[in-house]
Amino acid sequence: MLNDLAAVMPDLRQDPALHGFLKVEGLSKSFVPGKPVFADVSFTLDKGEFVCIIGHSGCGKTTILNVLAGLDTASSGNVFMDGREVAGPSLERGVVFQSHALMPWLTVRKNIAFAVESRWPEWNRAQVVEHVEKFVAMVGLLAAIDKKPSQLSGGMKQRVGIARAFAIQPKMLLLDEPFGALDALTRGTIQDELMAIVRQTHQTVFMITHDVDEAILLADRILLMSNGTEGAGGYSPGGIAEVVTNTLPRARSRAGLHHLPGYYELRNHIVDFLVTRALAGPSTQT
Repeated sequence: MLNDLAAVMPDLRQDPALHGFLKVEGLSKSFVPGKPVFADVSFTLDKGEFVCIIGHSGCGKTTILNVLAGLDTASSGNVFMDGREVAGPSLERGVVFQSHALMPWLTVRKNIAFAVESRWPEWNRAQVVEHVEKFVAMVGLLAAIDKKPSQLSGGMKQRVGIARAFAIQPKMLLLDEPFGALDALTRGTIQDELMAIVRQTHQTVFMITHDVDEAILLADRILLMSNGTEGAGGYSPGGIAEVVTNTLPRARSRAGLHHLPGYYELRNHIVDFLVTRALAGPSTQT
């Protein structure tokens, strides 16, 4: 099935109706007058595409994600999704943060049901129960469905957050380092689960990560972001310095990633950017 999806998805993205599903145009954000954190950030996501953004702390990655989510506003520029301007939060965009953000007094079932009932208030109890259980099963947590967050491990809490985001069937999923606080083994397991679910649902995803291998494993394209810097010529804001297309087979796996031809070249290119160019001032977007 994964090989079939890998073959089909590039063809799907040739459909003009799916191109430019998300459009970010000339985005900038300033907290200090005259010194925008980033400026003139422009990029697109096609429907069904998985895009990661990588950069050092302080470059504005989370601010961009919050603007896409409608949780923050840019100083200038616009964001359009599916032909409509993003203005405020919406259930059309599901968000998963590094902190699971579950309601501690509710069980797994009720945490997800709360979101589902908000999305489809006309549904009866049986419809909600069936839908919730489907997505809890998808992340392998049926045995814990009636437990509260305090009874769950960190990895299980993140699974609940992912299930909740998918359960509202958003048009786009926004992930802010959702695995950053997890141990390596748990992180790898949930990466695999996320990848399988995304391929099954053809979800459009924008994800922040500091993990180069995670980006290479999950993303179709990787946005490399530079920090704002002070130089002899004055202040230069950060921005998207380069857009890297992941040319590795789409049906890749975590275990086999480092065996794929081109993996080390891709990884070394991104690491070189982070080490030598991300903090060195603006670059030309490619």
